[in-house]
Amino acid sequence: MSTQIIAPIPGIFYRRPAPDKPAFVEIGDAVEAGQTIGVIEIMKQFTEIRAEVAGTVTSFGPEDNGMVGPGDVIATID
Repeated sequence: MSTQIIAPIPGIFYRRPAPDKPAFVEIGDAVEAGQTIGVIEIMKQFTEIRAEVAGTVTSFGPEDNGMVGPGDVIATID
C-alpha cells in the first residue's frame, strides 16, 4: 500500500540539507516513520518534511529545488 507525503506549505523543496551535502534519501531507500526526506523553504524559513510511515521511497513529485504548493505530492512511500 502506497502512502503519499503531501506538502503542507508552498515553497521550494530541497532534497539535500545543503548544496554540497548528499540527499536526505534517494528513490529506493528504506525510511523510518518520522525520518526527514527533505525540506521546504519559504522566505528563509525551513520546514522539515518527514516520512509518515516506514517503507521504501518509490518516487518524488518535485525535482530538487522545485516549487511546491500546499497539497502537492512530495514523495510516495510503499
